[in-house]
Amino acid sequence: MNSSFLTLEFCVIALGIVLMLADFFVLPERKKYLAYLGIAVLTGLLAISFTGDGICSVFGTAFHGSFIEDPLALFFKRFFIAAAILVLFLAAEFSDRIIAGISEYYSLIVFALAGMLFAASADDFAMLFVSIELITITFYVLVSFQKNRLVSLEAAIKYLILGALSSAFMVFGIALIWGTTGKLNFGELAQVSSQFLDNKLFLTGVLFVLVGLGFKIAAFPFQIWAPDVYQGAPTPTTAFLAVGSKAAGFVLLLRVLFIAVPQVTQQWTCLLITMSGITILYGNLCALPQRNLKRLMGYSSISHAGYLLLGIVALAGSAGKSTDGGAAILYYLAGYLFTVMAGFSVIALVARHLADEDISSLAGLNQRSPFLAATMTIAMVSLAGIPPLAGFFGKFLLLKSVIAQGALTGHHAYYWLAFVALAGVVISIYYYFGIVRAIYWSKEAADLSPIQLSGGAKFSIALSLAGIFWLGLFPNTMLNLANEAAKVLGN
Repeated sequence: MNSSFLTLEFCVIALGIVLMLADFFVLPERKKYLAYLGIAVLTGLLAISFTGDGICSVFGTAFHGSFIEDPLALFFKRFFIAAAILVLFLAAEFSDRIIAGISEYYSLIVFALAGMLFAASADDFAMLFVSIELITITFYVLVSFQKNRLVSLEAAIKYLILGALSSAFMVFGIALIWGTTGKLNFGELAQVSSQFLDNKLFLTGVLFVLVGLGFKIAAFPFQIWAPDVYQGAPTPTTAFLAVGSKAAGFVLLLRVLFIAVPQVTQQWTCLLITMSGITILYGNLCALPQRNLKRLMGYSSISHAGYLLLGIVALAGSAGKSTDGGAAILYYLAGYLFTVMAGFSVIALVARHLADEDISSLAGLNQRSPFLAATMTIAMVSLAGIPPLAGFFGKFLLLKSVIAQGALTGHHAYYWLAFVALAGVVISIYYYFGIVRAIYWSKEAADLSPIQLSGGAKFSIALSLAGIFWLGLFPNTMLNLANEAAKVLGN
């Protein structure tokens, strides 16, 4: 085993242990600031990952090939660390709503990050399952952390039951794949999977793994947990679920579909097209009547899983000849990270002392805090896919990759999927701009007192806004990184 490839993971695990043990030594009134210790360490690790001779600078394998360090893993590890940094900023602002155990809350965020880092490098089904369970088990606790809120406990129970069910499907699928092929490593499986394309047990195993991963990304028909869990979980947990857990599901989905079983994926292109289209329509249509902000964002997250599946469809149709769909997925996730974190930061700060997070709580926000009002507006405009923000260019790349496959293959299903995606964009404009309307034109405002922002809140929101504008106006740097990482998925 070459443990040097796991330096980043070991550092993150050590940070989680330090944050947990610090609870015994730090005064209660100062525990909030432990988040900034985690932010400082993670920022250092992120910076080192960009140096030519630092962490993740050498590619290779460890754990007998089950762990791989490659450009795709490196891209997602940087993504996960950036997400954790922004979530810790949000958790520090949210700390006054955690009755007890705030240092444990920080450490669980870091342990979830460790699971995501392992997921980014998973190259066989054993590592895949272990990393997903590390992520999921920590989220079971994070979702239920506000023990004084019944809705939080209810969300955790629902997430636990459905998460256990998805894990059962996944481990059964892995057992069927190993039982028919004798392989767990993705590279080894790819060499023999063509021999089992007519084996029903093997195909059932792959389908069951797809079910488990579909739960993680909240794609139809495995999305039923998302709205309730998003609504009931503490806001920092919801934000991390929306970006970190979803991205972990997608990196594993990419590795399984295009590295482990690419021949099966090509045969299932129609299934993936149907899955993407229904997910987009379901998420957007169900978001229309929602009044709770976090529940609305839950349905929005479902629709964005559908948009991301456009890239999966494009990759499947190209049979590895083009990685434009993969690059579009990575770019879209980067823009989604900054946009979602900006939106959830506003929700956490505005609804700090409210029993729920109703849209009416944003009424008069332009008078209470013009900065937060502008931030929420920009986030919603980006999520809706309107130029010149990150969300527009991300959707453009995904649609372009699907339409290109339609032109290349002549199959009309690709054009129909693009039409459904465009219809979803039009539908989403209504509910996203409903939030903007509540901010600037609603008459329901009962409290117009100014909202005071800490330096940390201002800084983290400014980072998110900078990311939204930078990716929208100057996409080349991120697009080059995404293209380099996506090459791993080509033949």
